[in-house]
Amino acid sequence: MTAEPGPGPARRRFDPWALALALVTLLYPFAALLAVKTVGPVPVVLVLCLLLLLRGLFGVGQKIPLPLAIAPLAVAVGMGLLMLWNAERAVRFYPVFMNAAMLAAFGASLFVGQSMIERLARIAEPDLPEAGVRYTRKVTWVWCGFLLLNGLVALWTALYASLEVWTLYNGLIAYLLMGALFGGEFLVRKVVRRGEAA
Repeated sequence: MTAEPGPGPARRRFDPWALALALVTLLYPFAALLAVKTVGPVPVVLVLCLLLLLRGLFGVGQKIPLPLAIAPLAVAVGMGLLMLWNAERAVRFYPVFMNAAMLAAFGASLFVGQSMIERLARIAEPDLPEAGVRYTRKVTWVWCGFLLLNGLVALWTALYASLEVWTLYNGLIAYLLMGALFGGEFLVRKVVRRGEAA
């Protein structure tokens, strides 16, 4: 699946909003645990919605696939509407909404045009061979399965678990599972490429 060496892809511009959202996503459960007990849930939801809106607005037009760029906007709308009913529940539903938005983006890509992982792969490797297209499609299916299961667990923690358990799963365990999936896919990809080169 490795293309012939050629001119390297243009260096991607630094995206401060992507970095900010990544940090917020990583730290959010722990910050929410502290903030809800000190300032209350409404400021937490408002600040997060603002960051999501900014990320979505600045993400449109970037090199990332459009569904990934508009996903934060959908999450912000969902959290804002839920806050009108129950602000503390809205705080807990952020991981649920993020998993749902990503699942919708990844899942839709399997039926319309290129799969999501193929689109991401083509940023670094525009001339992705047919074997790479088939492989990235399978990986997209795997990520859909992960996002579905992770979203269901996040939903359970949002509805039934204590705030501490919700923080533990969504702030630590979910990222360990995601890292394991990234690492496992990386190893499988190495084996697949080695087999194609043989």
